[in-house]
Amino acid sequence: MFYWRYAVAAFFLFAGLASWLAVGLSSSQEKPLQKEVATSLPKSFSVHIRTPEGPPMVKTAHADPQGKPVFVRCATCHAVNEPNRTAHSSEELKAFHQGLKYQHGKLTCVSCHHEKDYDSLRGADNRTIPFSNVMELCSQCHGPQARDYAHGAHGGMTGYWDLTKGPRTRNNCIDCHDPHHPAYPKVQPVFPPKDRFPPAVHTGGHP
Repeated sequence: MFYWRYAVAAFFLFAGLASWLAVGLSSSQEKPLQKEVATSLPKSFSVHIRTPEGPPMVKTAHADPQGKPVFVRCATCHAVNEPNRTAHSSEELKAFHQGLKYQHGKLTCVSCHHEKDYDSLRGADNRTIPFSNVMELCSQCHGPQARDYAHGAHGGMTGYWDLTKGPRTRNNCIDCHDPHHPAYPKVQPVFPPKDRFPPAVHTGGHP
């Protein structure tokens, strides 16, 4: 009976040692493999989307003591004036922004500008959107363009298509489009496209 107890204790001792050695051996074999996989993965650079610095500033007819033009925020004037909720074109603007090129469907000024805070934009659900998130505002109506932008088929960019080679910088909506008149005008190319296969010039005789 005495020897049987020693045999059981010895059995559990050797089983524990074997298990400990197996775990240590397996972990020592896995770590180099994990490190090798991590180092073999290609490095991916970032994609930076340009954003407006903040609310736009409007140039006034005044200059500071150094002769530099004075700019004011939109709310400087709009906060003390009743918002125009019906204007659909620049011809209807009587107090502000005469000469503004404005043609954006049937939208009014306060469709996009928040009438409670003209230093912010207005979402379709009347929530406040910072000017830095202007793409969120545009995407509410311009869904196909937002979809194509997400897939890389719309919007200008610089940098690398292959992000393992270098970073990429992408434009936002108002880098290319005037938010008050977003449609591009139809223009005629200055230089016509060149024919890749120009017609042969014959100097006489048979072709």
